Amino acid sequence: MTPRGIEVLKKISCNAVGLDSEYTLATGELKSRTYLDSTASTLRLQVVDDVLQHYLPHYSNTHSLLHFGAKLSTHEYAWVHDMVLEFVGADPEAYTAFFVGQGTTASINRVAATLREKRPDRDMVVTSIMEHHSNDLPHRKHFPEVVHVPARMAKTSIGMVHLERLQEALDTHGERVNYVAITGVSNVTGIINPIHEIAEMAHAVGALVVVDGAAMAAHQPIKLSGHDNPARNIDVLCFSGHKVYAPGSPGVVVTLKDLFADIEPQVVGGGMVENVYLNRHTTLEKFPDREEAGTPNICGAIGLGASLYALNQVGMDTLAKEEARTIQYALDRLSEIPNIIIYGETDGSLCKRAGALAFNLRDIEHGLTAAALNDYFGVAVRNECFCAHPYVREMITEVLAEEEDGLTDEELEMMADLHRGMVRASFGIYSTEKDVDTLAEALRHIANNRDYYIENYTRLDSGDYIHKTFQFDHSQLFSVRGAVDEWLEQ
Repeated sequence: MTPRGIEVLKKISCNAVGLDSEYTLATGELKSRTYLDSTASTLRLQVVDDVLQHYLPHYSNTHSLLHFGAKLSTHEYAWVHDMVLEFVGADPEAYTAFFVGQGTTASINRVAATLREKRPDRDMVVTSIMEHHSNDLPHRKHFPEVVHVPARMAKTSIGMVHLERLQEALDTHGERVNYVAITGVSNVTGIINPIHEIAEMAHAVGALVVVDGAAMAAHQPIKLSGHDNPARNIDVLCFSGHKVYAPGSPGVVVTLKDLFADIEPQVVGGGMVENVYLNRHTTLEKFPDREEAGTPNICGAIGLGASLYALNQVGMDTLAKEEARTIQYALDRLSEIPNIIIYGETDGSLCKRAGALAFNLRDIEHGLTAAALNDYFGVAVRNECFCAHPYVREMITEVLAEEEDGLTDEELEMMADLHRGMVRASFGIYSTEKDVDTLAEALRHIANNRDYYIENYTRLDSGDYIHKTFQFDHSQLFSVRGAVDEWLEQ
């Protein structure tokens, strides 16, 4: 940890837009929120907001150098691509970065469609049970067969992907496997997978490795290339700016250029062609332009570049060490709460985590726990399945199997579906031990006063819980129409 990195970390971590937003709780108290939903979307760093405010007076479309605004936008937009490659440790001679809409979901869809066309003889994808739907369903759409590798039992619970089972899948299907698609960090439990070891395994049978970095990029250092053993290099990485402190930013694909060269891009239109005639067109060979048809999300890209540059000034090694302490503190504090279930292996020496942890209070539905945390304590968390149904079902089944003797596999699966869902607390650069203390004390109160909270809520058919007397009217704080009307009346 460098003194400069620690200094920058302190400055940017306490300056995030919305960190001190206040809400009136069910108790009548006005309180600043405790934001523990960063895996869904991080708050925007103040430095990103300030950079955008400096840029906007010069806003203009890119791909032109004929007036001042266009010169500025074109240059800075190109610089952001270079910043992405630097941030993820990708050799700019071999790799390119390009931006897509709809975050990591759009990124992985683009990758799946392209690699299916690029390597048609390899008609299978191997992935894991741990994946977000965005790193599962696109492969199912574009490939006739997808193999799901389970997670491995560690000392007391499920940990990272089961490497032995992954090796078995690669040995069995070898020449058919187009790529292994694996999450770098689980968006449910924060458990970290050994992506470089997996890359070695995939490359040994001629397969590629595609890493979902959505829950990883903001928390762990990434090095795609330059390893002593080239087999440990990563072929493709996808992530999204809205999870790296720049909401509104695009999805990102970082890929070996060769994988996207010599075939027509999946998205066509203005900006990605050399020439267009009435009966034919020629595609640009230049990256990233050939993969970015249409008018880009310039402001989003500028925000992303600002965030990545600021994080680089901290140093991702420094940030990861600081966040590891926060995660361990959270595991220690939550483990003290009666009747809590923390999902996934909690022994840090066996299974490292980053960014998130998931839990339930026994005999209290996850929806009620999340609602009570928000309404009574101002703690913002997420619940349900986090777009990772198979993984959540597997972990809940594991707990049920330990606690319910004599149930058949079918009965366990039925119960897991009935109670499927968890509460997730997720952390960012701005999260503190005080935030963890607030969460732990709130959970202890809910666990010790279960009947009180049940009596004060109504369960909807959707599984959500609403308070019987307390109502939150968001329009009192913000609405687009109201904000416009207020501006017009000034």
